[in-house]
Amino acid sequence: MKKTKDTAGKIKMKNTIVELDGDEMTRVMWTMVKEKLLFPFLDMNLEYYDLGLQKRDETDDKITRDAAEAIKKHGVGVKCATITPNKDRIKEYNLKKEWPSPNGTIRAALDGTVFRSPILAKNIPPGVRNWTKPIQIGRHAYGDVYKNQEIRVPGAGKAELTFTPADGGQPIKQTIHEFKGPGIIQGIHNTDKSISSFAKACFTYALDQKIPLWFATKDTISKTY
Repeated sequence: MKKTKDTAGKIKMKNTIVELDGDEMTRVMWTMVKEKLLFPFLDMNLEYYDLGLQKRDETDDKITRDAAEAIKKHGVGVKCATITPNKDRIKEYNLKKEWPSPNGTIRAALDGTVFRSPILAKNIPPGVRNWTKPIQIGRHAYGDVYKNQEIRVPGAGKAELTFTPADGGQPIKQTIHEFKGPGIIQGIHNTDKSISSFAKACFTYALDQKIPLWFATKDTISKTY
């Protein structure tokens, strides 16, 4: 992030930061962070998007997609916590529908990978005292349950997985389960392109942070994936 000193002694940020506001208490806390810790010291150029639940509902979630495009343009965004509504939230906020996860929408647009890193403080010892370096987790956050389709099975019947080639080739069909009673079917997907992008992001992150990289998956169960 490019920065210079202005005449008031503040550090002037040359790059635009996309600001994604959130829901409930996070709006209050983020305002306090800006007023007490950022604005007195930084001259910031912020491009603001309100991802509060009411605004997402008002814009039919277009504001979330616009925010993702802004992050693509400027290269960096700061997002507050948001609510992914369930049926109770629809009643509470008088929403049109159960809007999807803003995180999922943004990650899909950016082909994003989630890295979770602990914040270390010298006066707060870790739970495992002999661990001198934290474990950082990278998660492939495209497709899968974020873009799944679900069917509530009402009773006995056969659930099948079918792929129909676009070139008119022979469809591929597999039986998922022979239901004897009610249940649930979930269909998830991913792409080679996104899987390769996830791998590249993990290697890049590991090299940048100078940490070893390990891959973990349930390959004894999900053999193809």
